[in-house]
Amino acid sequence: MTGNDSKRDRLREIIARRSFFRGDITLASGKKSSFYFDMKPSMFDPEGADLMSDLIFARLAGVPCDLVGGLEMGAVPLISPVSIKSRAAGRPIPGFFVRKAVKDHGTKKLIDGVSDVTGQSVVIVEDVTTTGQSAMQAVRALEAAGAKITLVISIVDREDGAEDLYREAGIPFAPLFKAHEFL
Repeated sequence: MTGNDSKRDRLREIIARRSFFRGDITLASGKKSSFYFDMKPSMFDPEGADLMSDLIFARLAGVPCDLVGGLEMGAVPLISPVSIKSRAAGRPIPGFFVRKAVKDHGTKKLIDGVSDVTGQSVVIVEDVTTTGQSAMQAVRALEAAGAKITLVISIVDREDGAEDLYREAGIPFAPLFKAHEFL
């Protein structure tokens, strides 16, 4: 078993204990489900955050990546730990986030944390994907601003269309886990 395999196994335990629930819920996509993932408890757990950033950064090996970020709020807790991990590994990758709506005051930015994404290779991170539309909102904003999306990484893919969405868009998609691993 490799170091990343043992990290993945440990992160799966943390997610199963802190972030996986059974019960009737309406998802962001509007669909009904008998299970859900609330990733915030795992993302804000010191060990969970460390393991997620290790596994995300390991997945970036060989992937063009000038910036890492994603749509608020699901991506925000992931971005700083990954950026910190990248610097410690000698491959500093700045982070940013995409707002769901342009700020109505101050800088009025949609993409925050960097001044310009034009020509940059960008990796999008997301906590949970269902249909993939939330992270796709960030993809569209970044592409409109001139960035090239090289990968979308999700902590957990609910296996409800995200993989197909990104394949059809020609964007590589890499979930760390799939929902069936928790069911």
